[in-house]
Parts: sequence; C-alpha cells; structure tokens
Amino acid sequence: MSIKRLQNLLNPNEDGGLGEIVRHAQDMGELVQMLQDSLPGDVAISVKAANIRDDGGLVVLASSPAWAAKLRFEADTLLEAARKTGVEVTNCTIRVSKDA
Repeated sequence: MSIKRLQNLLNPNEDGGLGEIVRHAQDMGELVQMLQDSLPGDVAISVKAANIRDDGGLVVLASSPAWAAKLRFEADTLLEAARKTGVEVTNCTIRVSKDA
C-alpha cells in the first residue's frame, strides 16, 4: 500500500476508509469538552468519555462509581450541553469507565 493511499485512509475529510471513524472520534472529543465545560470543575474532571447513540441516548462515562452518582444529578445539564452541539438527545445514561 502506498503512503499516499494510507494517508487517504486516515484523512477525516475523505469518504470511506477510516475517515469516518476519525471524524466520529473528533466529534466525541468535542462532545466531552462541551460536557466538561458545562459542569463545575470538580465534577467536570470525572467525565472520561461520551457518545450519542443512534436512538438519541447520551452515554457518559465517569471515572468512578462515586462520580457517576454525582453526574446523575447533572443529567439535565449534560443533556442541555449535548443539545448545543445540534444533536437531539432524549435521555442520559451514566456509566462507570472500566479503566477507572
């Protein structure tokens, strides 16, 4: 495989290949940043990852069970922040990251 072809596979501006995966990862990184920015500092650092499911569900990964419990109280704030990205989310699920 030529170097040029490999670069095209990883290019988020190209259709097909890994471009779609790269774009999705970038979008989810931006989503995490928006969610963190909407929360108080001590709670914000507990958000490790986030995703939006095809059914409109927002899934947020917390760093520990204790932080997950605190984030559940912030579900409305998280939904509002996610909606600011232009995506219609219907519910929020908080899960604990296995890497915690």
